[in-house]
Amino acid sequence: MEPVNSRLWKVRNESIPGVREIDDLASALAIQPLTARALLLRGLTDIDAGREFLSATLGDLPDPDLLPGMQDACVRLEQALLRRERIAVHGDYDVDGISGCSLLVETLRAFGADVDYHIPLRLKDGYGLSAEAMRSAHAGGCHLVVSVDCGVSALTEAELAAELGLDLIITDHHQPQDVLPRCLALINPHLPGSRFPWPDLAGVGVAFFLLVGLRRRLRESGYFDGRIEPYLRRGLDLVALGTIADIVPLGGVNRTLVRVGLQLLNQGIRPGIAALKKVAEVKEVTCGAVGFRLAPRLNAAGRLEDAALGVQLLLGDDPYQTRNLAERLDSFNRERQQIEQQTLEQAIAALAEKPDEDFSIVLADERWHSGVIGIVASRLVERYHRPAVMIALENGQGKGSCRSINGFHLFQALQECSAVLAGFGGHAMAAGLTLAEGALPEFTERFEQVARKRLVAADLLPTITHDGDCRFQDLSLEQVAELARLQPFGMGSPQPAFVARNCRISAARILSEKHLKFDAEQDGQRIGCIAFGMAERFAELEQEVDLLFRPSINEWRGRQSVQLQIVDFQGTK
Repeated sequence: MEPVNSRLWKVRNESIPGVREIDDLASALAIQPLTARALLLRGLTDIDAGREFLSATLGDLPDPDLLPGMQDACVRLEQALLRRERIAVHGDYDVDGISGCSLLVETLRAFGADVDYHIPLRLKDGYGLSAEAMRSAHAGGCHLVVSVDCGVSALTEAELAAELGLDLIITDHHQPQDVLPRCLALINPHLPGSRFPWPDLAGVGVAFFLLVGLRRRLRESGYFDGRIEPYLRRGLDLVALGTIADIVPLGGVNRTLVRVGLQLLNQGIRPGIAALKKVAEVKEVTCGAVGFRLAPRLNAAGRLEDAALGVQLLLGDDPYQTRNLAERLDSFNRERQQIEQQTLEQAIAALAEKPDEDFSIVLADERWHSGVIGIVASRLVERYHRPAVMIALENGQGKGSCRSINGFHLFQALQECSAVLAGFGGHAMAAGLTLAEGALPEFTERFEQVARKRLVAADLLPTITHDGDCRFQDLSLEQVAELARLQPFGMGSPQPAFVARNCRISAARILSEKHLKFDAEQDGQRIGCIAFGMAERFAELEQEVDLLFRPSINEWRGRQSVQLQIVDFQGTK
């Protein structure tokens, strides 16, 4: 199988706005034309919707009671607080589960609760609620367990909790299966009948709304009379961390939570975040910095050792301790990168024997570490643009991580293969599975059949979406600066990108053996460009080209200028 090198360019929305529509929205919202066009292409055709997108506040968040199970959960948590019952929080070993666990533990303690927590070991416990954790909570005198980012498919573990006399509140955001676990309350925005207007919360987002609902109930009952009421906004740095890392769409409710959370992450008030930023060499926290610098270090502990180290870091208040923890996570991350690169090379070698006609990728190997296969699956999707499943084999059993492309819903695909799986869970773009090694050939065949049924050949060619053509003369400093109001950028909230046609290139050079830097000229106007990781395409700049780019502002010696960050380019001939 050969990597996919060519990419299609496509306007972001088939309904391309006209000049009058753009001008009307720009006038109504007092914004520039390219900003108005970007909003329209994101489906924000209504003036009120555009205004909300640009300026939504925490006061605009929906009522937490719109989530199923919320009232029952808040009643039980209030009882636990009043009775001084010990509460166990059960998280997960990824950043969403770590940050969600930290948020619940920190805030419930601020409410006055006696709280302990458990993070499963990836290699020992596997994904989801741990039976051992249920027994440990019972033995430790707990009567109430609250999960975050897991539990919606934990049928056996929920039954065990009931047998032990534990009340179980499950908060999760993964797709529910047909049979739901038996518990006191199940809070999940994907449950049938949910009235919550934004179903694509991360696990930490669901946990945040549980705390909002609980605080309101405690206010109404007078619980805070004579007590200090916790300021929930302070925990939004954790909400942003988990939401960005879990790659859920950054629209609607998530956009509001992440906007505020990024401000807190940049302030670095939390000692653990400050230490993590330092070892990751992050000065400004953006979605990209979280996704590529901070989150991998938090994830590394769970991939190679114990994810509870991440909770210790996020909850820590001693600068010396948090610095040591951050340095340990940084060391784990370097080790993870080495294992990941070796696994990727082995996967690419295995795919060299696979036909280009395959619509999917399923690979398994006894040499692979289950902690890195999810990352490698993502790399394979980037390289080959096919749904990819990486499976680590051990003692006749396989643990798999799956990543997808647009238009192929992984959870639904795995449902169609469920007859040969021991277990599975996840959502549209990412999922996990377990199976017996002997079932691998049949699963590979079934998964390929599902891919061929749901995809066509054109889906295997990656598409780059953009916000239409523009001229260099449209890219004033004021216009480019205003586009930043559309932040945060990430999954479901793409950074504005435009196409400039018939550009002549000059002063092209290679930087650091990896990148291209050059000037582009159109209609007599010249703008500097940077193309990261495209050094091997230097020769293509000898001709006139069309540029697909993201506009940015470059600062050099106190002066600002527009710079184009090149996403792709094509010859015009």
